[in-house]
Amino acid sequence: MDVSSYYHIIIATLALFISGSFLWFKHNSTSNRANLPPGPPGWPMVGNLFQVAGSGKQFFHYVRDLLPLYGPIFTLRMGSRTMIILSSADLAYEALIEKGTIFATRPAENPTRSIFSCNKFTVNASVYGPVWRSLRRNMVQNALSVSKLRTFRHVRDTAMDKLVERLKTEAAANNGVVWVLKNTRFAVFCILLAMCFGVEMDEKTIQEIDNMMKTVLITLDPRIDDFMPLLRPFFSKQRKRAVEVREQQIKLLEPFIEKRRSAVKNPGSDPTAAEFSYIDTLFDLTVEGRKHPPTNPEIVSLCSEFLNGGTDTTATAVEWAIARFIENPSIQTKLYEEIKATLGDKRVDEKDVENMPYLNAVVKELLRKHPPTYFALTHSVTEPVKLGGYDIPVGTNVEFFTPAIAEDPKLWTNPKKFDPDRFITGGEDADITGVTGVKMMPFGVGRRICPGLGMATVHVNLMIARMVQEFEWSSYSKKTKVDFTEKLEFTVVMKNSLRAMIKPRV
Repeated sequence: MDVSSYYHIIIATLALFISGSFLWFKHNSTSNRANLPPGPPGWPMVGNLFQVAGSGKQFFHYVRDLLPLYGPIFTLRMGSRTMIILSSADLAYEALIEKGTIFATRPAENPTRSIFSCNKFTVNASVYGPVWRSLRRNMVQNALSVSKLRTFRHVRDTAMDKLVERLKTEAAANNGVVWVLKNTRFAVFCILLAMCFGVEMDEKTIQEIDNMMKTVLITLDPRIDDFMPLLRPFFSKQRKRAVEVREQQIKLLEPFIEKRRSAVKNPGSDPTAAEFSYIDTLFDLTVEGRKHPPTNPEIVSLCSEFLNGGTDTTATAVEWAIARFIENPSIQTKLYEEIKATLGDKRVDEKDVENMPYLNAVVKELLRKHPPTYFALTHSVTEPVKLGGYDIPVGTNVEFFTPAIAEDPKLWTNPKKFDPDRFITGGEDADITGVTGVKMMPFGVGRRICPGLGMATVHVNLMIARMVQEFEWSSYSKKTKVDFTEKLEFTVVMKNSLRAMIKPRV
């Protein structure tokens, strides 16, 4: 090791000591004033940061192990961040419904995320205030409302037909075996691209944009300097890389922005252009407190949010559904029989799914047992507040651990079991919006509930119904059971991506 390397190690260690000491005294000072929830004791310099990192577990597994020790509300010190973890329905309802205005904002972003969100100029990242209201209202009313979603029915129909053909082609080349997530993800991404940009793209371009979106998500993976800001000078290469990725993202998407802008200004000039798309609503969007519409980089951020927010969440849900059908063929059989009884030989259409109670029960149970993520997007408070008898200071990261709620035996009968019939004959139900009570929150609840909830349920219902109508799904290896081990990527996915055997229905 050369002298330069030793020098950098010494500097890094010194910086860690100084920053850790500062945070330790700051935290102790805060603790003397605030009655924070209990939590595992941390180290003087970094709190629980290295305990979590050194546990060898993914964060949600670490949190799950702490629940029996500290109960439904506890504190983790993660370097400069204070995280308060909530895991009960009562506390979620108190925070997000009863005190929803106070818990409706977001904490400060790390610098890398700010690069990609244009300093919080997205629906999910915005602080609670006029910018958030403008962006969310526009997205919900002008892109995700029931009437607007109907305008994209032909897009969904086309994507479903292409999905079926892709599955048949792949199965023919692989003795009936297909990759579930890869194919469903591509179908969903095609739908969202068409909804977002309203311009025609070939498969190569679609794949290029998809690869860019994946690169962005990888770039946003947490780093130690996100939790220890004084170490950021030692991560300058990573920050430079983030800036490069952002520039590439803008360069890739800007031509489609301009192409659509031209089509909107000159109706009929592009015969391939759709009549309407989400991006149309952004060109002249009035945002409270601003005198100009969104810039192109801001439009890139909003479009990326639209694409990323609806792709992996939907595709992952469908993969978990197929895994459950393989594990329990009776569920698949019952669903197929409902489709046949409702439609006969007619191809399933999204308007038909409303008349399929068992399908709706399957999807609701899917969202209960396999929510897209195990933590709702991080909340913070607009003012100091009490929750569960404890103090929640401004600037705190408030995290909602959703599996503990969705599998609470006080709320659910046999909660570990995947059982759609609980919603049909079992007398159980849940309002996934949380308005009448919290029993599950796959899309969050309250003011910051996911604006794409309606679109997501349409896509999941339609894809599952069409895939079951077209194919019988089974394990590609008769000797092995489905592995339901999970891992966290952008969403909670199967640790081993699912391969399945398909047999076309006669």
